[in-house]
Amino acid sequence: MKQPHLSYWQVWNVSFGFLGVQIGFALQNANVSRILSDLGADLHSLSLFWLVAPVMGLLIQPIVGSASDRTWNRLGRRNPYILAGAAVAAIGMMLMPNAPLFVQIVSPMVFGAIMLALMDASFNVAFQPFRSLVSDMVPAEQRNQGYSVQSLLINIGAIFGSILPFLLTNVIGLENTAQAGSVAPSVTWAFYIGASVLLGSVLWTVFKTKEYPPEQYYAFKNLDPKIIAKQTEIKLTFAQKMRSFIGLFANMPTTMKQLAIVQFFSWFAFFIMWVYAMPAIAQNTWGLDAKWFDSHYLSSVAQVPNDVLNAKGAAGDWVGIISAAYFLFAALFSVVLSKLANNIGRKITYSLSLMAGGLGFIGFIFFTNPEQTHVNLLIAQFTVPKGALGLIIPMLGVGIAWAAMLAIPYSILAGSLPADKTGVYMGIFNFTIAAPQIVSGLVSGQILTHVFDNQAIYVIMLAGVSMLAGSICVYFIKDEQDVIINDMSPAES
Repeated sequence: MKQPHLSYWQVWNVSFGFLGVQIGFALQNANVSRILSDLGADLHSLSLFWLVAPVMGLLIQPIVGSASDRTWNRLGRRNPYILAGAAVAAIGMMLMPNAPLFVQIVSPMVFGAIMLALMDASFNVAFQPFRSLVSDMVPAEQRNQGYSVQSLLINIGAIFGSILPFLLTNVIGLENTAQAGSVAPSVTWAFYIGASVLLGSVLWTVFKTKEYPPEQYYAFKNLDPKIIAKQTEIKLTFAQKMRSFIGLFANMPTTMKQLAIVQFFSWFAFFIMWVYAMPAIAQNTWGLDAKWFDSHYLSSVAQVPNDVLNAKGAAGDWVGIISAAYFLFAALFSVVLSKLANNIGRKITYSLSLMAGGLGFIGFIFFTNPEQTHVNLLIAQFTVPKGALGLIIPMLGVGIAWAAMLAIPYSILAGSLPADKTGVYMGIFNFTIAAPQIVSGLVSGQILTHVFDNQAIYVIMLAGVSMLAGSICVYFIKDEQDVIINDMSPAES
């Protein structure tokens, strides 16, 4: 039985909830280093706090993927996990910026780390089923379009999440500075708003996307439901499940192994940017000395000078702006990504995109002009260093790389996976995202301290070199599906 084509808006609805999930994730990425720094974390320990994210992905996504492969209930196959993950993530987003309120129970920094773990765990519960939902609902000939639409929605959500604290400061007028041990009001309210949008968008996908019942799904994928039912009925011990999982891992498709090498270099780089973008531009563009990111030094001064607080607050806000810039560029590139991949090939598109990202990271170092300039955006007026404005330029390359990373690996991978194990293999594929982040978290702080003397801009340049290495490795991927597909054909009734 041939799986029916979906209309553009049906494809859109399948991934719409990812808009809200990514708003939450973008708020976390742009502000967690800022929050943890305000709560007492120093530079070299920031990457260790950030290890929570990939560790949660490593543990949770394969489990959720395997469970969702076997789940069929009133809400569907993937939707129950998407909804549950979104609900818990929203709770974590509400609680994290309120860490100082729980000081009598646990220190604010520890509470912040716990809420980071809670958010990351629940984000991962939602992330993985969204990837599999596209593979389930979108026919093979529309797969490039399906993942490109998902990439577009991810980046729209990321833009909103990234600029939200800036807008709340410069349009609404909320304060964006915080003394040690507290969180800026603009960040707190941004997390409240993000949590609300997250829940709303996920509910839209859950109620607008009716997943196929088991018999119909198996017919579309040419699977025998009787064989699947027998496999599901088999009750395995924990040891047997582990052996089965290890067997799946060891026998992953060749394409998946080759993609893993590229994934290592690209996700290693982005993890560095998420952790160290704020201190890098605060030092390199705003001119702050590295000592103002040293918790031991901060504890030795009676009060942090206002000019340092203002520079940190402005740099923190500007991380949101440049993050929004690369998400905007990624969203725009996502519009043409599937056509480009169809016309010149997925591998060439992927490689050139990662190369653009590598050059973008390296370009950070050139924007140091401290001269203040006035900017009028109609909805807000503000003054920033000219070097900060210039940082928008390298974000073009970073955004192109990000759009490709979110779509092309999954498009290449989906065609090489067995249909009855799509969820678990998509979960295993998350190892290729989580593992490089764990490595990055373990080594980048040490490199920053012992090699770069806490000058964060140089570790951003290291990220650029890593991206360039990834772009070279793309050429070794075997992509059997790298053919021209007319993914914009009209929907069939």
